[in-house]
Amino acid sequence: MLQALLSGVASIKAQQTRMNVIGNNLANVNTTAYKGTRATFQEMIAQTIRGASGPRDSLGGTNPIQFGLGVLVAGTDTNNEQGSLQATNRPSDLAIQGNGFFMLSNSDRVAYTRDGGFDLDANGMLVQRATGERLVGWSSNATGAIDTSQPITPTSYISIPLGSLDAVQATTDVQLKGNLNASAGASETWEVVTRVYDTLGGSHDIRMEFANRSTPPGGTPPTGATSSWEWTAYEGTTVVGSSTTGTNERLYFDQNGNLLNPTVAGAISIPATGAAGTFDVNIDFERLSQLNGENTVSTFSQNGFPPGSLQGFSIGADGSINGLFTNGLTRILGQIGMAIFSNPGGLERMGSNLWRNTDNSGIPVIGAPSTGGRGSINSGFLEQSNVDIGNEFTELIVTQRGFQANTRVVTTVDEMLQELINMKR
Repeated sequence: MLQALLSGVASIKAQQTRMNVIGNNLANVNTTAYKGTRATFQEMIAQTIRGASGPRDSLGGTNPIQFGLGVLVAGTDTNNEQGSLQATNRPSDLAIQGNGFFMLSNSDRVAYTRDGGFDLDANGMLVQRATGERLVGWSSNATGAIDTSQPITPTSYISIPLGSLDAVQATTDVQLKGNLNASAGASETWEVVTRVYDTLGGSHDIRMEFANRSTPPGGTPPTGATSSWEWTAYEGTTVVGSSTTGTNERLYFDQNGNLLNPTVAGAISIPATGAAGTFDVNIDFERLSQLNGENTVSTFSQNGFPPGSLQGFSIGADGSINGLFTNGLTRILGQIGMAIFSNPGGLERMGSNLWRNTDNSGIPVIGAPSTGGRGSINSGFLEQSNVDIGNEFTELIVTQRGFQANTRVVTTVDEMLQELINMKR
């Protein structure tokens, strides 16, 4: 009977552990990105009274006689299923849709989390609001290029210095669009002024002049050409490029008004001004036509920007952080790193929604979001706890009944022992 007593006690302890797990799940039902756990049991070693015997000529075999000695907690398993996403409308709140973990650093080690409640600190670092640990990833260079092949260390912080980061972009390409009058005389001209920017953000007004319409076309026309225009670019009164300099060409049009050499070289060179050096700009004429009608050539676009400071940011599904500057420039500032594990259930909880890798979780495989089986990032959302309240309450009832049943075993064995002691009176 003592074995029954001890089995009941062992089960009571196991049910207490299970109740602790259920209580912790329910306590964290509203914890951001919390992953629920469950307790599983296994039988304790069985005591063998008689072993099994095989069949003989005159008798059949017999099964072993055994009885168990109770129950043990086999382990606690983590449910890594996706939690639902809740909109917060904060650009620094991030939720992972799919596999993977954010990486956080306290400068000495990297920890892992699904909790994407981030904010900017006074130094412009993206930090977890609850702990202050910094989000790590890759930073871009001055042109916005990112090398995701570089290893991530505990000091690979991501910085978004709002208001303190200035940026300019020198103009390298100008695109023109519009019509050149097919009825224009040889002496008729048309001008368009385009503002471009040097490497320091200084502005330069370039005047493009189209003139000397020639029918038949001058120079060495391509097949099908019926007319041509010359063009000249000026800064002030200085010629900075024309259809006769370098590898540049006239603009040749066919009888339908189509530009026959849309890839014509339109290279111009802007002289140095102050500390800003000479810079080259390519003029794109592809969107020009020659039809009967007024001249309408104008600037379609140019890719330069004057000086501006960082005023905002957005985060894409691939973890790229795009800085928004006051001059209209958009430039990539960095990219969030994400880790996946061969066995995420082997991660060890550290508290504060953080995890550390263990021998059974495998090493972290680090890369950019939305690559290599990693999930995508949703900005303006937070992942909710994946605890199922209905399931937890059901487990609560089952655990309570199991506990009650085993307390009955203990009290019943106690009564039986009392009767046994009362036999001698």
